Amino acid sequence: MHSDRLLEHFRNPRNIGQLPLPAITVDVTNPACGDLLRLSARFEDGRVAEARFQVRGCTASIAAGSVLSEWMIGKTRPQLQELTAEIIDQALGGLEPASKHAAVLCVDGAKAIARSAVS
Repeated sequence: MHSDRLLEHFRNPRNIGQLPLPAITVDVTNPACGDLLRLSARFEDGRVAEARFQVRGCTASIAAGSVLSEWMIGKTRPQLQELTAEIIDQALGGLEPASKHAAVLCVDGAKAIARSAVS
């Protein structure tokens, strides 16, 4: 059973879509389940000013993308690199064991954005 917080983000996802250039956009996938996350971020003064996401995947991955897009705002590249699956898991009120991959997908996306970011 999914948590109320996860279901809220699934039913009312925040920051859906893709940002135009000069935003950075990355695609990450989970080869085990096939979920795909497209993540966009626009930086101002070294911090994420806007973030958007699109997910092709399960309920947990959609909710996790929503939580991730909110969490990213105001973060620096080093802070994006520090994201852990546990942070996403806790923000969603706990993920079922079969849905933990959703948090890992978010970590992969945040780290890819951080590596792609230009000063």
